[in-house]
Amino acid sequence: MPIYSINSIIGTPLKTLYLKGKNLLFRIILNFVAAIMNESILLSKTGFDMEKIRADFPLLSRSVNGAALVYFDSGATAQKPQSVIDALDHYYKYQNANIHRGVHTLSQDATTAYEAARATIQKHINAAHAHEIIFTRGTTDSINLVASSFGKKFISKGDEIIVSAMEHHSNILPWQQLCEEKEAILKVIPINEAGELLMDEYKKLLSGKTKMVAITHISNTLGTINPINEIIKLAHAKNIPVLVDGAQAVAHTSVDVQAMDADFYVFSGHKLFGPTGVGILYGKEKWLNAMPTYQVGGGTIKTVTFEKTEYADLPLKFEAGTPHIEGGIGLAAAIDYVNAIGLKNIAAYEHELLLYVTAALEKIEGVKIIGTAKEKASVISFVVAGLHPFDVGTILDQLGIAVRTGHHCTQPLMNFYCVPGTIRVSLAFYNTKAEIDLFIKGLERAIKMLR
Repeated sequence: MPIYSINSIIGTPLKTLYLKGKNLLFRIILNFVAAIMNESILLSKTGFDMEKIRADFPLLSRSVNGAALVYFDSGATAQKPQSVIDALDHYYKYQNANIHRGVHTLSQDATTAYEAARATIQKHINAAHAHEIIFTRGTTDSINLVASSFGKKFISKGDEIIVSAMEHHSNILPWQQLCEEKEAILKVIPINEAGELLMDEYKKLLSGKTKMVAITHISNTLGTINPINEIIKLAHAKNIPVLVDGAQAVAHTSVDVQAMDADFYVFSGHKLFGPTGVGILYGKEKWLNAMPTYQVGGGTIKTVTFEKTEYADLPLKFEAGTPHIEGGIGLAAAIDYVNAIGLKNIAAYEHELLLYVTAALEKIEGVKIIGTAKEKASVISFVVAGLHPFDVGTILDQLGIAVRTGHHCTQPLMNFYCVPGTIRVSLAFYNTKAEIDLFIKGLERAIKMLR
């Protein structure tokens, strides 16, 4: 099916009128015609050009197992637009040099580009200062940094750390390990069957012993959007800092760390359409200054003698060794791309897709959706009665449809729902309703084959 199948009737000029026109009735009629034809015009209510957007992502044009790729695994890693690929290519062709201490031109150029990337990220999440942006290897690395450094100074025997029942393993294990080392206690916020936090229970957990709350912004398995502002406000009322795992949030919604008053906010570049191996730790200046170094080595120092070392100021204090320079530059390019489309547009369109796939799945006998929170991002997990998720996922792959199967690094959550794993569809703004239709047909075929 062509991306604009309705063009065979209405022609390209009319498509252009749709994109540029302001006549709502005209747009409604075109969409109505497309619906009658059982075809997708691929223009969302937001009005951005899906044909152009999909063309920006080279990998989406490939085939898998003889079928056109349907990529529904953006929650694991998002595809990269050509502008990000070009930024990496440009760095290696014209800027490749180590940063910060070189006096030659290439080093200066690379340093300028890298620090400009830091400033882009600062602006994107509205941090107060560029030095509050610490480059890391990803969300996992960022959480480990805080758990190690904050925990070394501020966690003692008998203290308590709060996480939730829906956390990714990366926001459980560092705190669990810290509690074992310090003889502290890990507390867990329970959830209801819909996959929503029980906020009254959360309030009860907060106490004078609580030294940290570590919470996901959006669940990678359920798609639940947690009430982050309220969670932080309640913790701060008792002078408790909060770390927010934003790995699944930054690609779907605007993040303002000052407005939410987060003490720490962490995310990965590759889930935000940027490179793998690079991530961000945002931390309030007061906390980052108070925390001891995490890893030490080149780049983290002011002066070194065998008797005493004086460490650098922020952000270099936490950036030991040669960083992922091109990764930071590529992440900034990804942010520029997303902002050019507009996160509000992205959120609105992805919500359309979520409603569409949810309605379609609910019509299939034996399918049970896991996680039905009122506030959800474009992530949907489900099981099929009597079938193992791996088997379903394998058949879908043979049809060119990429979904994620398993426990999604949330085994405690799977235990709560008494399932070994789920099939997860995680959508991005480059996906379409036509692709969802193909997925539903493929799922029905897989179910028929396995039964």
